[in-house]
Amino acid sequence: MRFSRLYAPTIKEVPSDSDLISYELLVRGGFIRKVAAGVYTYLPLGMRVLSKITSIVREEMENAGCLELLMPIMQPSDIWKDSGRWDDYGPEMMKIIDRHKREFTLGPTHEEMITVTVKNELVSYKDLPINLYQINTKYRDEIRPRFGLLRGREFIMKDAYSFHTDESSLDDTYKIMYGAYEKILERMRLEYMAVEADTGAIGGSNSHEFVVLADNGESDLRYCTECKYSATDEKAEYKAVYEYPFESEKTLEEIRTPDVKTIKDVSEFLGVCEDKIVKSLLLKGRDGFKMVLIRGDFEINISKIKSYFKDQTIDLALPEDVFENFRVPTGFIGPVGLNRADVEIIADISIKNLKNFVVGALKTDYHFKNANYDRDFRINAFADIKLVEEGDACPVCGNPLSKKRGIEMGQVFKLGTKYSEKLGAFYTNEQGKQMPFVMGCYGWGVSRSMAGIVEQCHDENGIVWPLNVAPYHVVITLINTKDEVQNSTAESLYGYLTGKGIEVILDDRTVSPGFKFKDADLIGFPIRITVGKTVKDGRIEMKFRKSGESCSVNIENGFESCLDKITEEMNRL
Repeated sequence: MRFSRLYAPTIKEVPSDSDLISYELLVRGGFIRKVAAGVYTYLPLGMRVLSKITSIVREEMENAGCLELLMPIMQPSDIWKDSGRWDDYGPEMMKIIDRHKREFTLGPTHEEMITVTVKNELVSYKDLPINLYQINTKYRDEIRPRFGLLRGREFIMKDAYSFHTDESSLDDTYKIMYGAYEKILERMRLEYMAVEADTGAIGGSNSHEFVVLADNGESDLRYCTECKYSATDEKAEYKAVYEYPFESEKTLEEIRTPDVKTIKDVSEFLGVCEDKIVKSLLLKGRDGFKMVLIRGDFEINISKIKSYFKDQTIDLALPEDVFENFRVPTGFIGPVGLNRADVEIIADISIKNLKNFVVGALKTDYHFKNANYDRDFRINAFADIKLVEEGDACPVCGNPLSKKRGIEMGQVFKLGTKYSEKLGAFYTNEQGKQMPFVMGCYGWGVSRSMAGIVEQCHDENGIVWPLNVAPYHVVITLINTKDEVQNSTAESLYGYLTGKGIEVILDDRTVSPGFKFKDADLIGFPIRITVGKTVKDGRIEMKFRKSGESCSVNIENGFESCLDKITEEMNRL
C-alpha cells in the first residue's frame, strides 16, 4: 500500500473530548472517528487492526473446538421476559418497538437467543457437549459513554456458549476456554491477569475476567502476592481480622445532631472515630427496600449486594423515596426503631462483635450513641458486602492485598441451568429423562481489544503495536520523492519485501521528512526503513519502534540483509 493512496487522516491536536490515551491516539493516528457518544467508525487502519484481532480470536476459538454461527442483533422481548431479564438487565438494554407494537431489544448479549436456537435441535445427550460462537455487534445504552472504545454503546464482541450434560463436562470446557483466552493474550504480547469476577447481569455460579494491565484501566484489581488470590474489586472478598476490645454494653443514648449527615460530620460532632460509627444505607430493588449496615470508615460494594439479593435492579434508594417511605432524610437513617418486617437488614462482617457504636436515629437531626445489635435492633444476616481496598486481609491467607488497574478483555462464566430451565431447553439423558442443559458462556471484547492494546502499548510519540496486530509491519519512508535514486530504491525495496510476504506501506507522500517520521511513530509501525541520502552510498536506515534502536543496512548487493534484519526483529516481537 502506498501512503499517498491510503485514507489515514492523522491529526496533531489532541481531541477536545479525549479522556483516555487510547482514544486520543486512535483518533490522532487515523484509526477511528467518533460519530456520536459511544459510536465509532473504523477507518482503514483501524479495520486492519480489528481484522487481525478478529483473526486471532477466531483461530483460538477454532482450536478450542468451537463452531461459528451468526445470530440476529434484534431479539424479541418474549425470550428475555421468559428468562426474567427484560426488566432485570436494567436501563442499559436498548429497547425498540416495531410498527406492530412488538417489543425488541438490540442485543447486549445472546444467552437467551442461543438457548432458544438450540432447544429443539439438540435433543439427545449424544449431541453434547457443543460450543457455539459468533463475532457480532452488541448494543448497550451506557448512561455515560466514555473512554473511547472501552465504554461504547455499539461494540464488536465474540460470544460463545457451551451446552453440557453435567457440571463435570462444563468444567472441562471452561478450562479449555480459559486456556484459549490466555493464548489470545499471549499472541498479542500483552501483560495480563486472570482474576475472579462478579457474574453481574449474566448470572451463573463462577466467572473469571481476563484483564490487560494498564494504569488508566477501568477495572480495579485486588491480588495477593503470597497465595496468588486475585479478583476484580466488584468480586474481591476479604478476611475480617478486626479485634475489638471487650466492652460492656452501655445505655442507648439519643443525641441531637442538627445538620450532621455525613460520616465525617458525625465523627467530628460527637468526637468518635469513624470506625465506631455504623453507616446505614437503604436500597430499593424489585422486592422493595433493604437496609445494609457497614462500618463508617468502609464503603459498600453494590455488586456484592446485587449478588447477595440476586437482584440486578437493586440500587441506593433515592432521597425522595427514603423520605416518602420513612419520613426522614437519608443522613439520619438507622436500624433502631425500624419496625418493618418487610425491610431485611444485612450487615457487613466488619461490625461483628462491634459494641457501643453510633447509628442514625431514624429521626431528623438525631443519632443514637451506644447502639448494640440484638439488644437494640435486629440483623437478618451478616455478609461480606464491603468494597475491598488495598491492604485489606486476603480471604485465603490473610496477608495484605495489593491493587492494580487494568482493562477487561474477556470473561468466562459457568451459567449452570439458569437459562435452560427458564426457557425450557432440555435434552434426553441415557435413562430417557428430560434434563436441562448445563451451560457456559465466554465473551471477548474484539473492538475494545484495540483500545486495551494501545493503553498498554504506547509511548510519548504514539502507539507501539505488537507485531501480530500492527496495521502494517514495515513503513518505508521515502525522504525525497523527486530524487531518482531514492525513488527507485524505495520502489524496488517495496516490491521486494511485499513479494516476501511482509506487510509494507510505502510513504511516498510529498510532505516533509519530519512529518513522515512523526506519522510513523504516531501510527506505530513496528519497523521503519528510511530511504534517504545514504542510498548513494548503498545504505538505508532501519529503526525499530518498540526498542527505539536503529541501524544502518548495506544494500549494495541486494535487499537480503534488509530482509534478514526485518525477520530477526519480527521473530523478537
